[in-house]
Amino acid sequence: MVVATNLGFPYVGAKRELKKSIEAFWSGKISADELKTAYQKIQETHWKLQKEQGLQHIPSGEFTLYDRVLDTAQQFGVIPTRYQHIQDPLQQFFAMGRGIQKAATATTEKVDVPAQEMKKWFDTNYHFIVPEFEPTQEFKLQAPRAVEQYKTAKALGIETRPVIVGPVTFLHLGKTAKGFEEFDTLSLLPKLLPVYIELLNQLQAAGAEWVQIDEPALIFDLPANVKAAFEEAYKTIKAATSIKTLVAAYFGRVEDNISGLLPHVDALHIDLVRAPQELDVVLPLLNKDQILSLGLVDGRNIWINNLSNSIELAQKAVAALGTDRVFIAPSCSLAHSPFSTVFEKKIAEKNPELLSWLAFSVEKTKEIVTIATAINQGVDAVKDTLAANAAALESRRTSAQTANPQVRERASKIPAADWKRPDVFQVREKAQAQKLKLPLFPTTTIGSFPQNKEIRVARQKFNKGELSAADYDAFIKGQMKFMVDFQERVGLDVFVHGEPERNDMVEHFGHLLHGYDFTENGWVVSYGSRCVKPPVIFGDVSRRGPMTIDETVYAQSLTKKPMKGMLTGPVTMMKWSFVRDDIPLNEVCTQIGLALRDEVVDLETAGIPCIQVDEPAIREGLPIRRADWDAYLEWSVACFRLSTSGVRNETQIHTHMCYSDFNDIFDAIAALDADVITIENSKSDEKLLKIFATKKYLNAIGPGTYDIHSPRVPSVEEMSQKVSDMLKHIPKELLWINPDCGLKTRGWPETEAALINMIEVTKRFRAQYA
Repeated sequence: MVVATNLGFPYVGAKRELKKSIEAFWSGKISADELKTAYQKIQETHWKLQKEQGLQHIPSGEFTLYDRVLDTAQQFGVIPTRYQHIQDPLQQFFAMGRGIQKAATATTEKVDVPAQEMKKWFDTNYHFIVPEFEPTQEFKLQAPRAVEQYKTAKALGIETRPVIVGPVTFLHLGKTAKGFEEFDTLSLLPKLLPVYIELLNQLQAAGAEWVQIDEPALIFDLPANVKAAFEEAYKTIKAATSIKTLVAAYFGRVEDNISGLLPHVDALHIDLVRAPQELDVVLPLLNKDQILSLGLVDGRNIWINNLSNSIELAQKAVAALGTDRVFIAPSCSLAHSPFSTVFEKKIAEKNPELLSWLAFSVEKTKEIVTIATAINQGVDAVKDTLAANAAALESRRTSAQTANPQVRERASKIPAADWKRPDVFQVREKAQAQKLKLPLFPTTTIGSFPQNKEIRVARQKFNKGELSAADYDAFIKGQMKFMVDFQERVGLDVFVHGEPERNDMVEHFGHLLHGYDFTENGWVVSYGSRCVKPPVIFGDVSRRGPMTIDETVYAQSLTKKPMKGMLTGPVTMMKWSFVRDDIPLNEVCTQIGLALRDEVVDLETAGIPCIQVDEPAIREGLPIRRADWDAYLEWSVACFRLSTSGVRNETQIHTHMCYSDFNDIFDAIAALDADVITIENSKSDEKLLKIFATKKYLNAIGPGTYDIHSPRVPSVEEMSQKVSDMLKHIPKELLWINPDCGLKTRGWPETEAALINMIEVTKRFRAQYA
């Protein structure tokens, strides 16, 4: 019989219980033992739930307190030198993930170390901590999470399939530690494999029959040496262990990358949501004993599965392999999907039709079991479920909620002139200099200021009807005045209104656009304990009315300094939402671009001199395979320009991008033609800057001077070195000074201290170049 399986589950908990416990630990409200009790309760609940749903292979080992890759690094002894003095493993783990800064006491020394670099996990909005390797790296297995979690589940009477990050993906995604010459991190594979084998043997000794080894790097365009590394790794593992291995690839197509490793694994997982054509490619390659895991249920989006189509694909695999050689699974870990639709009471009440189209993680496990049951027992065994599924799919296809003829008409007739600004940057720069009169090394922030408890409580009261609209508006204006006064006091050059009225940079705008709806509990992890609740794009998108004019104009009235209007760009609005999958993505993006264009023009008309349209997701949205890049970059860049090209030369357009490698898409970044681009540079060791110099980027640029994702405050000397490094690559006339991202998640004391240091650094360099 086919086996119903899962690759991973939303470890943050049904209602973000893990986030709350971790942050309570960070703030000293609970102990490490209390944190362990809290997360073990979440694990137990999740394992039992999946067992009750009917899954036969339940994952363990994928649960993490911060990041799975960081877990892998610590348990294999990949600890950069700057953290090795931290003796407590839990404190060390969190220091590697988020940095740590503690003053000296009578009994302890000062601790001040930044976090490791953070990057997007493939093309998702999840961020992982990048492992750092030295040429002489030694590996040592210590307190492996997968073994601990497997044993914990087994003690509860639940048999699980341990999940670990694969050795090749781990090394391939890593980087050379600072201070060492660049080297191929895969050269460490012979030293790493014995430690992996030790881990697998420990799992087998504990009783595990199967292990899931995640190797998503298999979907990259891989050079020959990486393909050879996969073959070496799994040939070595096969010879040294007898535990059954399932190698899981997801987020794209594997093509010929599996040819070397395939003879040495017991099962292979492929993503048939992203790459349904892979089934025909892979089936002929399997030997007579190998199992194929079919990723049929979308682990990354929230729409119901087309069960009939999935059953048809599963039947095709079974016809070729037999029922005993097929697993039914989600496309990837369900950690990228919210917990359950059972908590969505508002949608159930106001838009039950939309609710019938949604499936979160719990519902997706039911879909997996339904598909497996249909294969094992016949479709009649699930005929009522299939009938309800077909009715919901037809409802979505024909619903008046999904299509707006006026929006589609406008999008089909966009004039050619609307796709770009009429004059080049050098012409616009002169007009902006005359209007803004900014000093050398202009300073600004990325947009948001800290959202303290007072702001969150006021928003909650307003949303519950406990605070009137007039009182809430007065409160928000008071917060904006405080933030403007703060910027005056610190001495910034270009101000922002601080965004106290915004809960999230995407969700906020979604409320102001047609075609969006919102969940109450649709949380997913972005990084660490940071969770986001993406809005749902279910229909055609258009602006309900002006979105930011009142707040921005009010903030501008409080200062003579130029104020930036703050918007989220069309690609990010789409990418950081649960986007509809019933029309092409470029059509969704164009609709959003038109709505934002109207807002940009209205901001300029209202007298706002600078407008920032953030696109942190544009690199993240890049297809994994290079053959697919050109089409994506053409429409994504065009949609940004569509949103920003309706203004005069003297209006300065900013954009912001963070935590991405831009080198391979530099020409597209330049084609955005923003007057000022701000990027993450605080943890990337200048590598992002070098390409701007090599390619002779001619527009203004603001590399981040410090990492806002960590609570530590960098010194004046530390930031001065950052600016000195920037000036090696960027002409002083084009350099802006700013943090590397928005400040919403930080506290006011650290925000003020860091910005004061940043302004002091700026003064020093202005004096130097005066």
